[in-house]
Amino acid sequence: MTKLDRLIAELCPNGVEYKTLDEICILTRGLVMSKDYLRDNAGVYPVYSSQTANRGVFGFINTYDYDCESITWTTDGANAGSVFYHIDEKFSITNVCGLLRPNSENVIMKFIYYILQTTAKSYVNDGMGNPKLMSNVMATVKIPIPPLPIQQEIVRILDIFTGLQTELEAELEARKKQYEHYRNLLFMFTDDIPIVPLGTIGTNLDSKRKPVTKNVRQSGEYPYYGASGIVDYVSYYIFEGDFLLVSEDGANLVARNTPIAFSASGKIWVNNHAHVLQFNTYATRRYIEFYLNSIDLSRFISTAAQPKLNQENLNKIPIPLPSIEEQARIVAILDRFDVLINDITSGLPAEITGRRKQYEYYRDKLLTFKEIA
Repeated sequence: MTKLDRLIAELCPNGVEYKTLDEICILTRGLVMSKDYLRDNAGVYPVYSSQTANRGVFGFINTYDYDCESITWTTDGANAGSVFYHIDEKFSITNVCGLLRPNSENVIMKFIYYILQTTAKSYVNDGMGNPKLMSNVMATVKIPIPPLPIQQEIVRILDIFTGLQTELEAELEARKKQYEHYRNLLFMFTDDIPIVPLGTIGTNLDSKRKPVTKNVRQSGEYPYYGASGIVDYVSYYIFEGDFLLVSEDGANLVARNTPIAFSASGKIWVNNHAHVLQFNTYATRRYIEFYLNSIDLSRFISTAAQPKLNQENLNKIPIPLPSIEEQARIVAILDRFDVLINDITSGLPAEITGRRKQYEYYRDKLLTFKEIA
């Protein structure tokens, strides 16, 4: 029997009381803040808004509204129902955020935070195309209130899980920086390495591409590729073999949020949003893939209507081309890094996914209590 099991058996063997958030917390909504206001009152104290990136930091000002242990949540938009925990922090919030402060000695705020991670989004109203979780609805969220020693033990256990996940995520970021560092070093060549246009290295198969609109595609087993990867699976294929696909158009050519060059093997279909290149060896294909994803291609991209890398400009891209043996050596090193930082089956992303699922399983299990009738 674990410590938590003993505490439950001793302190609440027949269940626990449930309360709504407005019974145990003070609910507050933030204020409207424009970018001009942020500019005119610039400072060091964060202002939280609706974005989940960087915990929703909207900007920094020279005053603050809160400096107590609290929970904020996003009230409007696609991230409605996202919750964040604050302690030892001075901050403010905008009008698309709400805030919870304790109003009872019988609750631990971080315990409430962990519960809301699992429950808050189920209260979001998706009507009218703008998801919302307003204060009057958040006030009605009903949560279990076990005795304080049980809340403390649950928080301790979940903190361990989140700590392990944070460590893995930090390691992944460090590995990505390490990868970029070594990739840049590997692509620094001496003057005796020839530089040749991409169009002279492989075979371009763009003429064989065929777009098929979604409403006439027949669902099947073969990947259907577009500018940024697989967009569907269809019942037939037009290519068979090993290829390098390169984005022809789309915002990602500029944003580079995902690779613009990616390998595709087997039986596949490719539409007219990705160039199709074929090379004589695996080493050259992967070498070109790594290299294209590492360099600035802005001078080859036209942006008249939307970003576009046409075939003529693609063919002009200068590629330093060492011997096939050196290409293979570079690829072997970068492949190992690639597996570590990108492979969803065996690398750090796979381990992070596993930890996250484990955490969510135990979190849900730990936070489930029988309600006293």
